[in-house]
Amino acid sequence: MPSELFVVGLSWRSAPVSVREKLAFHDEEIESHLQRLIAHELIDEALILSTCNRVEIYGCTSRSAPASAVAQAAAETRAFISQSRGYPSEKLSGVLFEHLEKDAIRHIFRVASALDSMVVGESQILGQLKSAFGASSSYESLGPVLGRCMERSFGVAKRVRTETGISRGAANISSVAVELAKRVFGELDGKSVLVVGAGKMSALAARHLRADGAAKIRVTNRSPEKAVRLAEEIDGMASGWEDLEIELSKADVIVTSTGAREPVLTKKIMKKTMKRRRYKPCFIMDIAVPRDVETSVGKLEGVYLFDIDDLERLVSENLKERSREAEAATALVEGEVRQFDQWMRQQHVVPTIRSLRSHFHEVAASEVEKAVRAMGKARSEHERQEAMQCLGKGIANKLLHAPMTVLKQAGDAETLADSVSQLFSLESEGEGVEHNPAGTLKPAGIGEAAGPAKKA
Repeated sequence: MPSELFVVGLSWRSAPVSVREKLAFHDEEIESHLQRLIAHELIDEALILSTCNRVEIYGCTSRSAPASAVAQAAAETRAFISQSRGYPSEKLSGVLFEHLEKDAIRHIFRVASALDSMVVGESQILGQLKSAFGASSSYESLGPVLGRCMERSFGVAKRVRTETGISRGAANISSVAVELAKRVFGELDGKSVLVVGAGKMSALAARHLRADGAAKIRVTNRSPEKAVRLAEEIDGMASGWEDLEIELSKADVIVTSTGAREPVLTKKIMKKTMKRRRYKPCFIMDIAVPRDVETSVGKLEGVYLFDIDDLERLVSENLKERSREAEAATALVEGEVRQFDQWMRQQHVVPTIRSLRSHFHEVAASEVEKAVRAMGKARSEHERQEAMQCLGKGIANKLLHAPMTVLKQAGDAETLADSVSQLFSLESEGEGVEHNPAGTLKPAGIGEAAGPAKKA
């Protein structure tokens, strides 16, 4: 029987983080759980995707399972999640979702393309999906169907990114800040960064800046211990708060988030700073609330100042643009879903095609064997011709016997006849077919009409 795909899981759409945490799978236990899944009689292939925003199991039914088994396989996977996570099944009823067959293909392609992500177009999910694919491959829990679906999903994701603008424009504060800094400097290679304050947002922004080429990162904070701790986390250097003005004059990029009630970087301080820098460009990202930088600082020569409102406005604009591009991405994904679903449907007839080919070859081999014996006994050219004619008639008659019997006995013979005409590319109804007095179908060119006429 043909295999079918299914997905069972939960995501940020269906469950809060408190539930996602409890149902998450840890890396060290993935292998044992995959083996448990594919050991089930209804499931041949499985993949577990567990991230902070989703916990999903992708599966494929066993080839020996009946065609209706996909719903049961999904139900068994629900029970598996409940048992393996120690989470009551009644609490999962409003949390878990499932997708079967074509809907499962669509969900997998949308996840890979970041159309189902909290931030549409984000790039992290594709890497996480590839890691899950790699784990499943190494643990031998993938097969020809789910494995092919996953590989195609990566191709779909690539098409979405290259043919649409869904990932264009930063979608978070830190990424937007890096984009703006690159507009000011062109590239960040060799630029120095000063982080004022030791908050999480500052650390995140510093990591983004480092990833884009910023060379030196220094951290200063009123609490020296916090400055040292953050500097170690971001591979930077800590500096004393008393050296703030000196460090300001050395920094090309300043990220500030102190939590102070009054501005830390005043116009007076920054005026002196820019004079020391000889008015070389200075990019300031103020992500503090209340703000750390006086608004008037932005008017100084060489200063490019952006506060949290500026950054959030740019993020909002980028997300709106991504939403518009998501429509084109969705249409692209739907086309890919149709193609893969068609491939899946084609797999349903593969066993029949193999059986048909095997049957035809067996019939041909049997009749050839008879013909070879007849040819060996032939005493004249006429007998050899008769042996060859018998070979052709024997093959044709044996191959036609079963289908003609079914056609005559079928309740809906007309529909079946149309299918036969389509299968064998018959030109029109009745064309090339004779009816003998006994009422049996006899294709022209086969039987007594074929070959030289016999003498009465």
